[in-house]
Amino acid sequence: MFRLFENLVDPYGPHDPSAPPPAKLWPFILHHLRPFRAVLGFTAAFTAAVTLMEIALIWYAGRVVDLLAASEPSVFFAAHGMELALVALLILFVRPAIQFIDVALLNQAVMPNIGTLMRWRAHRRMLRQSVGFFQADFAGRVASRVMQTAPSMGEATFQIFDALVYAAIYLIGAMILLGDVDARLMLPLILWAAAYIALLAWLTPRIGRASQAFSDARSAITGRIVDSYSNIQTVKLFSHGAREEAYAREAIERGRRTFADEMRLVTGMDFGLVIINGLLMVGVIGWAIFLWSTGEAGVGAVAAATALVMRLNAMTGWIMWALSSLFQNLGVIAEGMETIAAPITLNDKPGAPALKVSGGAIRFGGVRHGYGGGARSALAGVDLSIAPGERIGLVGRSGAGKSTLVNLLLRFHDREAGRIEIDGQDVAEVTQESLRAAIGMVTQDTSLLHRSVRDNIAYGKPGATDAEIMEAARKVAAAEFIPDLRDPEGRSGLDAMVGERGVKLSGGQRQRIALARVVLKDAPILVLDEATSALDSEVEAAIEESLIGLMEGKTVIAIAHRLSTIARMDRIVVLDAGRVAEAGTHAELVAAGGLYARFWARQSGGFIGLEAA
Repeated sequence: MFRLFENLVDPYGPHDPSAPPPAKLWPFILHHLRPFRAVLGFTAAFTAAVTLMEIALIWYAGRVVDLLAASEPSVFFAAHGMELALVALLILFVRPAIQFIDVALLNQAVMPNIGTLMRWRAHRRMLRQSVGFFQADFAGRVASRVMQTAPSMGEATFQIFDALVYAAIYLIGAMILLGDVDARLMLPLILWAAAYIALLAWLTPRIGRASQAFSDARSAITGRIVDSYSNIQTVKLFSHGAREEAYAREAIERGRRTFADEMRLVTGMDFGLVIINGLLMVGVIGWAIFLWSTGEAGVGAVAAATALVMRLNAMTGWIMWALSSLFQNLGVIAEGMETIAAPITLNDKPGAPALKVSGGAIRFGGVRHGYGGGARSALAGVDLSIAPGERIGLVGRSGAGKSTLVNLLLRFHDREAGRIEIDGQDVAEVTQESLRAAIGMVTQDTSLLHRSVRDNIAYGKPGATDAEIMEAARKVAAAEFIPDLRDPEGRSGLDAMVGERGVKLSGGQRQRIALARVVLKDAPILVLDEATSALDSEVEAAIEESLIGLMEGKTVIAIAHRLSTIARMDRIVVLDAGRVAEAGTHAELVAAGGLYARFWARQSGGFIGLEAA
């Protein structure tokens, strides 16, 4: 029975992941509720039925009072027994059935699925964001917004149907019931409703803004705490525990102040409700008693009016908290929307074909890039052609533009001017997935997934066998330590978990796992950005021949400060101030006596001097 309702909506149903969600609050909410339209329509209908049945029971309670007052006890059941039996059947069977369907639609069909749909779509969208998007924000805050927005969407939907729809229908039914007794009884209720709506209209937007401020502050707290935890080794290394406490306390205190501001408004709403509810009770019940005293209303009408007003009095407190919760959740959604609905700046062009690599020729033509047009460009006009299968060493001082050139090749950013081609195809004109599938890269700052060794190596070739994985590991001298790995849960070898970002492994072990992953990928273009920097000389020497074999038949770009690692390359390109300053073989550049020759002469242990030329 429950599964029937839970399967009414498929949260993973088809949708266009490239279509941006609306950037305004209510359109954003309605966009994600679109798959639930039919379910929500039925929910509203059953909520209305439940509400009207409750009002009908209050009306019938008044009728019973009138019947009791007008009947003799000895003949009461004989005269009204059939009617009471039918009402009892209605209460015992029909009412629970309607109530169950109403609750099941909301609790089983909507609540579990709306959060799932929200998280799934938001996560898919975040994965399509550029590297620069994540570099500009805390990963913890991005994840927090994705995670918090989903339950808030569900809670907001629940409050709208469980409280607001119920309250609106109840208010209309109450007016009809009181008007049936005497139209004048509607006046206090209308005045109360006007005062109640005015109170809500004044307070709830302020609560919404305060809630969004608190949600922003809470995300900032999460971001700062996660930043400290993610870099705990650095925190310990520099003995900055107190500094991190103060850094977090500043955000926590800002969160406390914003939450206190929100609670002031809630207290004000509570006090205002007590005042107007008192006026409602005095007005309606007092007027009903007056009508009874003049003979214009029966005892049952007074009883029904009293029960109705007391129910409204109790319900307004519930509605107040429901509205407070609603606007708190709307604040969370509005804050999450800033991230989830953020435009994706790096998109494939409509109908972009997949990259087809025939030889692996790469050409940079007049490439300029300055990360937003700063005063100094990282690349100020690079012209460079790399032949198919050619191995290029890329050298230069820090900031010369080496990593920028590689990032533009991978299209982690779009160049600001010029053209980058692979086998004559502009990298901006092909799909990003196919572009990066054709390039294997190992970076200096190796980051592994918090998964098993097997999963990390097989990331280069999903579905690879253990034999293929271990063969790749053997080529980079990783097979020697993998069997000895153990994690705290007792898993070993390929099954051992490497920890977040691979923290349970040494730097050299992480580097070799990353190299094995690229070996397994076997892409036609290979980029090595300080790929052996974390390895000691003995291990580096052990895998050097394997790396030479790995480069065979591939187009290679290798960045290194330790020049001995690239001296055997076919050609060495020296970047300086964002331009190609020199190019040639190691012997040619040393003989030329230029920048490269000075770098080579200054090296002690194989590192480029960082001093200015």
